[in-house]
Amino acid sequence: MIKTILIDDEALARDIVKHYLKAFPNIEVVAECADGFEGLKAISQHQPDLIFLDIQMPKISGFEMLELVDNRPAVIFTTAFDEYAIKAFEVNAVDYLLKPIEQGRFEQAMQKLPSKLAKGDDSQELLETASLSPAQNNRVVVKNAGVIKIIPVDAINYLEADDDYVKLSTTEGNFQKNKTMSFFEQTLDAMQFIRIHRSYIINLAQVTKIELKEKESYVVLLKSGIWLPVSKTGYVKLKAALGI
Repeated sequence: MIKTILIDDEALARDIVKHYLKAFPNIEVVAECADGFEGLKAISQHQPDLIFLDIQMPKISGFEMLELVDNRPAVIFTTAFDEYAIKAFEVNAVDYLLKPIEQGRFEQAMQKLPSKLAKGDDSQELLETASLSPAQNNRVVVKNAGVIKIIPVDAINYLEADDDYVKLSTTEGNFQKNKTMSFFEQTLDAMQFIRIHRSYIINLAQVTKIELKEKESYVVLLKSGIWLPVSKTGYVKLKAALGI
């Protein structure tokens, strides 16, 4: 049996998927969830082979939920999302079902399932691509000691490279995200967040002072009292952003 979980805030959408799944007796629905938080708990509990996942949900989006899943099951998105994201699904071979879901299209998706299960998770590139959408870059979702934290980007003072992670320094403390500095450089607002060094990206609103440390070497002081190094390239970017 293939275990599956339905994660969608619309009960009608879940009912339609359950109805269509009656034609596939080898698939067992082990849980239904109305938001991403419930979805995370159910995935941890049941370890499903497949999930049907909505994108636009309360609390956290489907993309944000997937980022927090350690061992991702196969994913079929059920969505009314924009054309940009749909192209990302096609390029990255992750299937999707547009609402209202048609039975013929549902059956096409299910025909792809055996090869997807054999291949394993292939959604990481999709997440990287979809995260470039403006709808995804106004907050960062992290998991800290089992607790999910939603951080508005305005609350980030600076970001620091930390081995395979990026450390987010915020008004409420430090958090880690399993992303790269280049990812954040691309997704955060370039008018607000400036990469001043290969290891640091700062929130421009936090800058209080720029000082010459030694010949052609600068440091910047943030409102939190933290001094950070500024590379030559970073200094050029910082001056341009500040209009000096």
